[in-house]
Amino acid sequence: MIRQEQIQEVLDIQNERFRNKPQQVERDTLSEVPRIESFATIITGIRRCGKSTLLLQVLKSRFTDALFLNFEDIRLVGFEASDFIRLQNEIDRRYINTLFFDEIQLIEKWEIFIHQLLDQGYNIFITGSNASLLSRELGTHLTGRNISMELFPFSYNEFLLCKNEKAGKDSLFDYLKTGGMPEYVKHQDRRILARLLEDLLIRDIAVRHKVRDVETLKKLAVYLLTNIGKAVSANNLKRLFSVKSTTTILEYFAHYSDSYLVEFLPQFNDSPKAQIRNPKKVYAIDTGFSDVVSTSSTEDLGRNFENLVYIHLRRKHSDLYYFKGEGECDFVIKEKNEITELIQVCYQINDHNFDREYNGLFEAMKFFNLKKGKIVTLNQADKFETDDFTIQVVPGHEYFID
Repeated sequence: MIRQEQIQEVLDIQNERFRNKPQQVERDTLSEVPRIESFATIITGIRRCGKSTLLLQVLKSRFTDALFLNFEDIRLVGFEASDFIRLQNEIDRRYINTLFFDEIQLIEKWEIFIHQLLDQGYNIFITGSNASLLSRELGTHLTGRNISMELFPFSYNEFLLCKNEKAGKDSLFDYLKTGGMPEYVKHQDRRILARLLEDLLIRDIAVRHKVRDVETLKKLAVYLLTNIGKAVSANNLKRLFSVKSTTTILEYFAHYSDSYLVEFLPQFNDSPKAQIRNPKKVYAIDTGFSDVVSTSSTEDLGRNFENLVYIHLRRKHSDLYYFKGEGECDFVIKEKNEITELIQVCYQINDHNFDREYNGLFEAMKFFNLKKGKIVTLNQADKFETDDFTIQVVPGHEYFID
């Protein structure tokens, strides 16, 4: 239980800090933040990717005032469902109609409180760093009364604005190594990402999901982050990490994905069962993580670059696959039940890899009957035409800006 004056104090302090946040790069997705009357807007994304900054930009661009409350504040430890009555008193007293709540899903019965506020005509924006913890309750009391979006770390365009750099090979290589986590981009201190990774694994996963074997949870995360772009199997990893049950590995996978640390790309197959059974390729939500935790003696720039393209596609598409036949195509984009685009990624095309990359993409183009395909490279441009098929080789800095 929290006293009324405690809630008042936390609101006052948090809102002063919220409004006085330093000016940040305007996010590309600012204009895409949904707002529908009587609907709660839900914004999810990895911890520290800039969700509260986006809310501040929403406030400045759309509203005259808003009330912000982050429920992870240590002074709110002990906040219970009954304390929402006291919070309602503070909201009423301030006569502010737009409310920003961060990590409110930590409080039991939060969705009932939000439903009540929507009925009273408030504009509600909710941010959170765990997709499933929000969606589980949204499917009960807020069914049909919420609209969601995801926020990712800086895009290449946002990275350029933050670093005051121009698009080109050098800045793209910098982006490849640094990633897009705003604080890390700004300060370039590896301890920032190391601390964030620890918070994700302990606070967002181990504590929330009551994981007992924290050591294996950490080791598996490091393994995945150092093997981005590779196909992984829960059965194989069960043996590698001496875990008794494949279910445990799959649960860890789900926790990593829910916290936006890594994601798993399925192999395209018309059979849903085969799609589930086939190995999935693993990608980090930000390339900075794999660079920080990498234990490899040699840098694998090719796989990091492939990861960068995955993140770029993931911002725009939710239905992504990889294709595997005799060869392989890195990314298959599906929209409205139709395959619309094929993307192959090659850090640098040379005599040793050209046939593999070209043939893998061409095989996928014939399989899906698509006349055009792309190969994204660091800094190469070319064009190949065979019969009615066209393969465009595109420099990464042009592809990411387009």
